[in-house]
Amino acid sequence: MSISRRNFLKSSAILLPTFASLPMVFRRAVASSMFESGTHTSPYPDRTLVIVQMAGGNDGLNTVIPFTDDRYYDHRSYLAVPEQDVLDLNGELGLHPVLEKMKLLWDEGLLAIVQGVGYPNQSYSHFESMHVWQTADNNGNLEEGWLGRYFQELKSTEDHIFDGLAVGTRRMPFECSAANAPIPVVQNINQYRLKGDNQQRSEALLKLYASSPLRTPYGVLLDNTLDAVYKSSEALQNADKNYSSEIEYPDTSLSKSLKLLAEAIIGGLGVRVGHVTIGGFDTHSDQIVEQPDLLKELSDALYAFYQDLKAANKDQDVLVMTWSEFGRRVKSNGSGGTDHGAAAPMFLIGTPVAGGVYGETPDLRNLDKDNLRFTTDFRSVYSTVLEQWLGASTEAILGDQRFDSIPLLAKNL
Repeated sequence: MSISRRNFLKSSAILLPTFASLPMVFRRAVASSMFESGTHTSPYPDRTLVIVQMAGGNDGLNTVIPFTDDRYYDHRSYLAVPEQDVLDLNGELGLHPVLEKMKLLWDEGLLAIVQGVGYPNQSYSHFESMHVWQTADNNGNLEEGWLGRYFQELKSTEDHIFDGLAVGTRRMPFECSAANAPIPVVQNINQYRLKGDNQQRSEALLKLYASSPLRTPYGVLLDNTLDAVYKSSEALQNADKNYSSEIEYPDTSLSKSLKLLAEAIIGGLGVRVGHVTIGGFDTHSDQIVEQPDLLKELSDALYAFYQDLKAANKDQDVLVMTWSEFGRRVKSNGSGGTDHGAAAPMFLIGTPVAGGVYGETPDLRNLDKDNLRFTTDFRSVYSTVLEQWLGASTEAILGDQRFDSIPLLAKNL
């Protein structure tokens, strides 16, 4: 259904009362309506990449554990996971014991672990390091997000509202940001809808709309984005209404976000990239309690998400990738935790992966000021998923520098 100027003027429909709760596609549309879209069309329109941000800097050494290396126990003292509790992967590395569901995925060949991921001249600032990962640039030359640049490369039309979908947040994830390629940002399904319960704001917007000639930026904004807002809200509501699953998700924030993403994917909304976040990994203290809880939430949520997609025969179309802005230092601190560090593992999950461990495990005998030395540039992972999964031009998105691809995807894709 299309909303014309006349139809809009006849209705009292309006978005949620406050500007802060408007879908991001509306808030950023002034900019996007003034630019032309890109010309690249994805060769794999049915594929979805799901990004899981582990915000705060996850301790990779207590996530993928070198349990046969005595130096791990020497450095970690009371924070070290006992060898008998580690979930053995290959006789040398194992998962934290709370990652039982992740171990099930590993046993089925559905989990790829990339070891030693980082970048040159590591920043230990949350803001700076997140910016590096989100822009895919450690030189400060790029301002838009790497996924935002991907969205710009897609041929955006009114039928591709869901090129991207960020769930569980009020703000656009920076890696998804681009001035002329906004995506919907949905905190929860109940808040992403049209409502008609605020007459004063409705009348103000209607007045602005009626007085804006079609050829002006605001006229273009209202003609283009009211239709997009209506369609995206209606599509999500319908996907939620039609969704039926026997998979029981845990009652956690991450699970709720992934469930909504599953509804959109199973509902055929054409999501190319989904984004969710789980925070709290900045474990300077009480790590022995806090990190296991977070890892279990991650593991259980991702397992339910995969099972949901599999039951709907969508698992072959979805690849999950995790990232965190940095790892933690090798030695525990005096407060029951670990401080900001460098290299850490990434997880890639799903039917499309070739399960296994990739990259070089950092050497605990060769540290850089109590930090693990990175052995895999994170942009090698980005390059692999962009080129081999999304079918995108890495040069257009990551620049002229080439990064080695990693054979972590199944060869029969």
